[in-house]
Amino acid sequence: MSENLSLLARARARALDAEDPLAGYRSRFEGHDDPDIVAYLDGNSLGRPLSDTLARLEAFVREQWAGRLIRGWDEGWLELPEQVGDLIGRVALGAAAGQCTVADSTSVLLYKLARAAIAARPGRTEIVIDRDNFPTDRFIMEGIAAERGLQLRWVDLRHDGGATAADVAAAVGPQTALVVLSHVAYRSAHLADVPAITEVVHDAGALVLWDLSHSVGSVPAELDQWNVDYATGCSYKYLNGGPGAPAWAYVAQRHLEDFRQPIQGWLGSADPFGMGSDFEPAAGIRRIISGTPPIIGMLAMQDMLGLLGEVGMKAVRTKSVALTSFAIEAVDELMAGSGVVVTSPRDPERRGSHITIDHQAFRDLVPELWAKGVIPDYRNPSGIRLGLSPLSTSFEETCVGIQRIADSLPRP
Repeated sequence: MSENLSLLARARARALDAEDPLAGYRSRFEGHDDPDIVAYLDGNSLGRPLSDTLARLEAFVREQWAGRLIRGWDEGWLELPEQVGDLIGRVALGAAAGQCTVADSTSVLLYKLARAAIAARPGRTEIVIDRDNFPTDRFIMEGIAAERGLQLRWVDLRHDGGATAADVAAAVGPQTALVVLSHVAYRSAHLADVPAITEVVHDAGALVLWDLSHSVGSVPAELDQWNVDYATGCSYKYLNGGPGAPAWAYVAQRHLEDFRQPIQGWLGSADPFGMGSDFEPAAGIRRIISGTPPIIGMLAMQDMLGLLGEVGMKAVRTKSVALTSFAIEAVDELMAGSGVVVTSPRDPERRGSHITIDHQAFRDLVPELWAKGVIPDYRNPSGIRLGLSPLSTSFEETCVGIQRIADSLPRP
């Protein structure tokens, strides 16, 4: 790699940082100035914690957990899943109040929502899902199909692409009960046309379940406006909720009354503390809940949601597009002739907040990069993902990381 080319890329990155209206927010994140981390390029797997979260966690342990003990359940903890759910809906999902809640993991919520959707389409025998969807999504649907005696209809896609309305139209039919897709593909970052695909699914008389794990907090969504039926996603990526933070679920208002909960737990019942003998579902979105809410797991994401509300998703998306566009340009320049291929959409309108680059040497390179403080992640068959979290990632950090990856490649 030319030293002049590297210097030019670094200078351009610094100029972009100087012009970036959101650059100042980076200092709000813990570890942003850690000298041992040269470039953190994995915000699409685990977001950095906000500095405010340290104080929130300590205050909760001292004042609420230790100070109020079990009284905390009667003083607001039980309402927290719906309150945080409404906050996610308002800030990041384009969802009116009463349609979102926080509960369980993404895997469990995928199961609950899919089972409820299938129950809402009795007599239909097929689930449609793309073959390159995230493994959990595919595995959950395979399990439900076996459990319920249904068939899976696969949409075959390249690992560097994503589902289109035409792909879905060719797969759905009179036997389709449910279509399960991701808003942003976990590998390629392909950004699906949610309203167009949702319309195709509804025209076939089926329901759609969208996984927003790789988009929520980085790509604006309008679930109500898009007429989405069900959605879910994790909160530890661009919502910065921390390792294993609970997921959220969205159920459109029109489906709530008939939502059949497949995991009937006491806190999803109409009168949990009545300890009745028969299950009667709670009204509204609370019927999605099964067991005790993960209170501590909901603390950190509130800080990030507050920051997203302060900045606005439109500005976040603008920064995301600028970061990923710069990253693609830097890869093209700094890795030219190395055999590296960009396998994410080059059209920013069809791309989420990460890019994937492929090279046969990447599998063995990632441990070496991590040891040097450059932290992307690896995804089969040969891809490094560069996850660029808009509020915590700088252009210069992105450039330095790409430079180090280029320098680590075997020489031709």
